[in-house]
Amino acid sequence: MTKTHIQTAIRMTRRGALGLFALPFTGIASSTAEAKPLRIVCLDDGLAETLLMLGVNPVAIAGRDVWENWVVEPPLPPEIADVGTLLEPNLELLQQLAPDIILAMPYLDGIKPLLERVAPVTTIGLYTEAGQPYKRAVEATRQLAGLVGKEREGEALIAATDACFSEIRQELAPLSARPIYVVSFMDPRNVRVYGKKSLFQEVFDRIGLRNAWTGETNYWGFSTVGIDGLATSSDARLAYLEPLPEGAGGTLTESPVWNAMPFVRNRSIMRLPAVLMFGALPSATRFARVLAKAMTGEAARD
Repeated sequence: MTKTHIQTAIRMTRRGALGLFALPFTGIASSTAEAKPLRIVCLDDGLAETLLMLGVNPVAIAGRDVWENWVVEPPLPPEIADVGTLLEPNLELLQQLAPDIILAMPYLDGIKPLLERVAPVTTIGLYTEAGQPYKRAVEATRQLAGLVGKEREGEALIAATDACFSEIRQELAPLSARPIYVVSFMDPRNVRVYGKKSLFQEVFDRIGLRNAWTGETNYWGFSTVGIDGLATSSDARLAYLEPLPEGAGGTLTESPVWNAMPFVRNRSIMRLPAVLMFGALPSATRFARVLAKAMTGEAARD
């Protein structure tokens, strides 16, 4: 996408801006000649997905398998190296990659001194005790865009995200009366249910949906509860995220507790493809899109 196209994208109508996300996530890039790009190692998937959408490839991330199972899009280019697990990155490989900067999150403060032996570390927190991950994702987008000289692309990404939410809010207005639980299965008996402080709650607020879970949540915006803890709303729908733990599906169908849940009896269950629950703007948009698709598909079957 050329510089002229990016300027046009910023001025796009809501419907036109939504198209940025209806297409495969190839990034919002500028072909303008630039100085030698920074070599960035990114140890947070939310920050990494934002860089990719700005048209910037980090030289490495932590955990390619995590990305492929939980993030999915934007797709991770094959040339991006994998430095190992988040809390125990391969320091020798990091040295060999010779990054100019390492992007981390507050969760990694315990290993920050080790990382600083390799390169300067910039910490950007999307998830904190104060919550508001969407606001922080917008701020992080602008911070990253400034770091890599992609300010126009950053503003276009923010504008397109807001336009996507506005469009989906209108689309789902006729379906918004009933609340929805959003969960990830930990095992056949327990789930993470997302609520206050979560990215999913922030998306709900922007697309006009009610969260069925009103209980307390932790730092990351979820509570871990038994399946029977989801009986607090008699008319709620359930949206659950892939991937499921191995064997969970068959065990659930045999569980008296599961079969007693109102959303099971009412056949109000939606299966969603994987979405990064601790992500930034690209994950927020993906969640809104896959949930809207599932809700309109359910309505069409009724």
